[in-house]
Amino acid sequence: MDQMEAGSPQIAAGEISAPPAEETKSATPPADDIRNAHGGAAGSMVELVETLLVTILLALFATTFVLQAYKVPSESMEPSLLVGDHVLVNKFVFEGTGAWYERFLPYRAIRRGDVVIFKYPYEDHPDYVKRVIGLPGDRVRVIQGRVYLNEKPLDEPYAEHQRPPADESDDNFPPLDPYTAQTTLLAGWAQDIPNYIHGGDLVVPANRYFVMGDNRDDSLDSRYWGFVDQGAIMGEPVVIYWSVDATSEDYIDRSLIGTIEGIASTLAHLPSRTRWHRMLRRVH
Repeated sequence: MDQMEAGSPQIAAGEISAPPAEETKSATPPADDIRNAHGGAAGSMVELVETLLVTILLALFATTFVLQAYKVPSESMEPSLLVGDHVLVNKFVFEGTGAWYERFLPYRAIRRGDVVIFKYPYEDHPDYVKRVIGLPGDRVRVIQGRVYLNEKPLDEPYAEHQRPPADESDDNFPPLDPYTAQTTLLAGWAQDIPNYIHGGDLVVPANRYFVMGDNRDDSLDSRYWGFVDQGAIMGEPVVIYWSVDATSEDYIDRSLIGTIEGIASTLAHLPSRTRWHRMLRRVH
């Protein structure tokens, strides 16, 4: 992982011979003298503040448009992502935002199989991580836990089933009867889903995506709450930069005190809890 350091450009200094004694010094002092004349300690403080502001602005720009760090708090993407994995997310990858600068930057279309970070469409819009299964126009169906895309079984080496098939309503999608929809789906999705069912398949509309967790038996995904808008997709996790042995219970308390306690506990057991074999692993 490359590390970039932000700093001011260095100016090479060459030898400058002293002027003859008889020459009159310029009325304008050298640049260094002007800076020092600004006020000694006060001038240094101004420079420090300016440097901090530039650093903050660069950090905000990077986390908004380029890279951002996230941690995985649930089992929904196992075995690809484990609870306690810390990932770097590339936010400089997907097109479709409609911004004028897209044509000049190396953006690409969202592809089937991409792992994406996005804003959950309900509640307080937390960030979710799932895998893209259905693109706009695709026909999606799940039969006995097996995903069919456009009437063909989808090859999914990343998918995991941790329990044997349960009843029909759990392993078949979309639900074809109103009772199953009302009892298993989020209320708003249960009301809307009939509009997208054609011939027993769920048809993904324009500018939306159907996403699922790799851990199919423990994932709250598009089956239960609906599609992901293209504008809600924030980026793609690319590498696990650190992984700590943790459980989902460790991340339940999201308050400031709970977060501080979690960090303190992790630091206290840093060597023993770090999953060294997962460090710098690419996310697929």
